[in-house]
Amino acid sequence: MADYLVVVESPTKAKTIKKYLGSRYRVTASLGHVIDLPKSQIGIDVENDFTPKYITIRGKGDVLKELKSASKSVKKIFLAADPDREGEAICWHLSKALGIDDDTPCRVEFNEITEKAIKEAFKKPRLIDQDKVDAQQARRVLDRLVGYKISPLLWKKVKKGLSAGRVQSVALRLIVEREDEIERFVPQEYWTLDARLQAVEAPFSARYYGKNGKKHVPQTQAEVDSILTEIKGHDFVVDDVVKKERRRKSAAPFTTSSLQQEASRKLGFTARKTMSVAQQLYEGLKLGKEGVVGLITYIRTDATRISPDAQTQVRHHIADAYGKEYVPDKPPVFAARKGAQEAHEAIRATAVSRTPARMKEFLSRDQYRLYKLIWDRYVASQMSAAVYDTVTAKIKVVAFDFRATGSQIKFAGFMKLYIEGRDDEEDEESGLLPELVPAEKLKLLKFMPDQHFTQPPARFSEAMLVKTLEEKGIGRPSTYAPIIGTLQARGYITREKKVFYATELGRVVLDQLLEFFPDVLDVDFTAQMEGKLDQIADGKQEWVDLIRNFYGDFAKRLKVAEDHMEKVVIVPEESDEECPNCGRRLVYKMGRYGKFLACPGFPDCRFAKPIVVELDVPCPDCGKPLVERKTKRQRKFYGCSGYPDCSFTTWDVPQKEKCPTCGYVTVLKGKTLQCANKECGHILSGESLAKNKKKKNSKKDKKAAVGGDSHG
Repeated sequence: MADYLVVVESPTKAKTIKKYLGSRYRVTASLGHVIDLPKSQIGIDVENDFTPKYITIRGKGDVLKELKSASKSVKKIFLAADPDREGEAICWHLSKALGIDDDTPCRVEFNEITEKAIKEAFKKPRLIDQDKVDAQQARRVLDRLVGYKISPLLWKKVKKGLSAGRVQSVALRLIVEREDEIERFVPQEYWTLDARLQAVEAPFSARYYGKNGKKHVPQTQAEVDSILTEIKGHDFVVDDVVKKERRRKSAAPFTTSSLQQEASRKLGFTARKTMSVAQQLYEGLKLGKEGVVGLITYIRTDATRISPDAQTQVRHHIADAYGKEYVPDKPPVFAARKGAQEAHEAIRATAVSRTPARMKEFLSRDQYRLYKLIWDRYVASQMSAAVYDTVTAKIKVVAFDFRATGSQIKFAGFMKLYIEGRDDEEDEESGLLPELVPAEKLKLLKFMPDQHFTQPPARFSEAMLVKTLEEKGIGRPSTYAPIIGTLQARGYITREKKVFYATELGRVVLDQLLEFFPDVLDVDFTAQMEGKLDQIADGKQEWVDLIRNFYGDFAKRLKVAEDHMEKVVIVPEESDEECPNCGRRLVYKMGRYGKFLACPGFPDCRFAKPIVVELDVPCPDCGKPLVERKTKRQRKFYGCSGYPDCSFTTWDVPQKEKCPTCGYVTVLKGKTLQCANKECGHILSGESLAKNKKKKNSKKDKKAAVGGDSHG
């Protein structure tokens, strides 16, 4: 018979912890929340200081009954939910349900599921932190008041099944406003003028900077022609060469937000997928004879701190694996964002000795890729800075200035292991320059003028949206995945080619909310509310006062909206196709898995069909067009439009170009172009890239102006 009962959220976590605690402890799982607000009603007594009406969650009665039964036969109960506000609230509900006295230290908290961390945590249980519970309770009450009061209004005035949310609606606003910026954007023409020059050692390119030391960007071809006319017949001379040493520090180890961003950039993971796979790595996986082990620290964190013990271990590893020169004199310290909970750690590997190569055989493909990303970032964050030699050459031709820049890595430092991803496509560093000396004359090989147009701001990718939400202090990183999922599920936004587009429905809903609830949709107001929730967690504000101050104005606006919000009829967009059953024009509708075509005569006529994207590539087996399809899990693949008569399919994007060896269709596998015929498998990326480069450069070649000697 066990002496102690330990309650955690998940069975996996329970199994991992049990291994470290021994036979005197019974470890069981509550399967998340056992007690919560009801789903069918608002569950907030507005007239009685906003008292929440908690109930046992449907389906959790047997779980709670089993926990109560187990608690009767033990000396003490420990509550070990995750170390965040939600985890604190779960423990609070369990303590009430299991009859644990408020003065009993029952709360056990740890940031990693390792033997040392678990045993240390159980030596010092603490009281449940009521301030953290109140902060979580205030968040839930706020979200209920906004969601359960505004959503029914949208059902009545716009469409059934819609929803509004305190953070969700602000995220929608960001996406819609970015769309508006793009639509309003007017491109401006500008030109660059590069000169290909020959130095003693090698040729290089320099870009026109301006005249008489003042920067100037040509706006028209006429301006470029004027510059070329004035330059003609004059020498290019090296005016000055500036050499500097530049140091670059590594990025901080992952927080919840930065992990979501980087997994999106480098692995193509959605925020939801990132958090799901990370949870598996945190709770523990079976590692052969080692048994179940937690591979990473807690995944919901905004801290960048690494514990002293972990830093010592990783510094030894870096010295052994890369050399002592890769270990900085002092362990790096990274600034955390304002309001970060510094008691937590960053997301890191629980043991640096468990390298990705060692763990690969025990992990699924997604688990391995995410673990490697976390391990690499953690180790790189503790390595020495990279050192560059940078060179800037100033070149004169009469009164005109040209500049050439180059750099060379002197010491790779952390870059030997890891380089942070980017949201833009700019080159990370410029190339090398030949050795140049002041007063050196250069030979002109050719001019390369090029026309450009300013670009609108980029649409939000998932990584960019998460980054923006965090920078503006909107919501918590742990909520970003469900928020984005809800926006897509409601049909407010769509995700195409890894970026978000606002739908007509999303715009209509946002317009209504902005008109009647401007405060709820205000970015600064939402960020300030997060700050106030932090104050509650720190014991500096009463949660009921915060709700009362918010609700007074909100209730007035709600009454105005109920009386004056006009009913909106959204007319679905018609297609060119006719319904085969009744002859009506099919319309575009938004479903759980995106757009589809349906008959407007529903429910009398229930005809519906998926939208088929046809590729301009014939099937290699029968000649019919290939089309884009999706599996039940929404994974994209490509197949013959003649299915089921023809069963050709491929996961990779088919290309027009045929295999030069066997004539079969080619596909793009990552960045490699190769034959889809497995028996052939010919790789022709080199040939294809050369052709594409030739096409891209043909326009520039037409514009390439003067070639020849240094006199143009």
